[in-house]
Amino acid sequence: MKIDKSKWKTYRFEEFAQNISQRVEPQSTDLDIYVGLEHLDPDSLHIKRYGSPSSVEGTKLKFYKGNIIFGKRRAYQRKAALAECDGICSAHAMVLRAKTDFIDERLFPFFFHAKVFQTRAVNISVGGLSPTINWKDLAKQEFLLPPKEEQARLAELLWAADEVVEREKEVKERLNVCRQSLMKEQFVSVKSTEMLSNLPIKEINGLWKTDENVETIDVNIIRSTEFAEYGNIHFETLETMPVKVSQYGTRKLYPNDIIIERSGGGPEQPVGRVCFFEKTDGEYSFSNFTSCIRILDEKKIKAKYLFYYLQFIWEMKGTDRIQNQTTGIRNLDYKLYKRIRIPICPITILR
Repeated sequence: MKIDKSKWKTYRFEEFAQNISQRVEPQSTDLDIYVGLEHLDPDSLHIKRYGSPSSVEGTKLKFYKGNIIFGKRRAYQRKAALAECDGICSAHAMVLRAKTDFIDERLFPFFFHAKVFQTRAVNISVGGLSPTINWKDLAKQEFLLPPKEEQARLAELLWAADEVVEREKEVKERLNVCRQSLMKEQFVSVKSTEMLSNLPIKEINGLWKTDENVETIDVNIIRSTEFAEYGNIHFETLETMPVKVSQYGTRKLYPNDIIIERSGGGPEQPVGRVCFFEKTDGEYSFSNFTSCIRILDEKKIKAKYLFYYLQFIWEMKGTDRIQNQTTGIRNLDYKLYKRIRIPICPITILR
């Protein structure tokens, strides 16, 4: 849909958004809601999980009903949600309030999920392992906003669309429960098992940064941030990087490859997610925080079947017991992971 922007005006971010930096010590607050970045879902306005102030340490930020909690750390995760009550949140977030002279407070939450804002947020982030946005840098960024009367109409349309999306999510969640039940019934009924490491597979580690002054090829890199629901891949967010030709030759992805997340996760999400690669064209590889499993003999086990079981193990929190944590990042104990026993069906059933 083409939108007429002839009457839109440019504003600095600080002109229509206020940074609320009220600091709170968890042990001294009477609030009972804590929101960490792990409680925010990418691309969602809604907070569906909470923690308790009694379970966290260190200075936090207070938020009020109607504020936006925006993940300023690792902005590429696209986390920003509307607070529906008062509480405290991680200091790795920004608490933002709409300045209603310039922006409709009902439109304000959607602004943070606009592509133009998300792209800018990533571009102004600073730091290596955990890039973070500074308020001073964000405050001076300029964005186009429609007239106030048009904002109200847009907000009404967007909230109506959001309601439809949330209903679809509820249906998907119920279907997912049925899916997991069917998978459990199928896998539990199989009596014969084999250790993952004993299957006809090839294990390949992910790419590290390429040295300068070597022959390279531009490759699309799949990171754990591209892992989507049910083993799908967010191809639209892939980054392209130059990779040493000889290195890429051993790490090129082929159809039916399984990619495993070896580092990442969070308090509400264990490490060990998997995705299934099916593309037949283009140049693709995977990052150093992941590994690839490739089936060498599909007469003995099908790649899609193994993927489904590894996905099932993760969904059932089976990787919780085989992970360790350093500096806030969870790491999969890959030696233990390879000892997972895989139910083995006759190949005629696997087809």
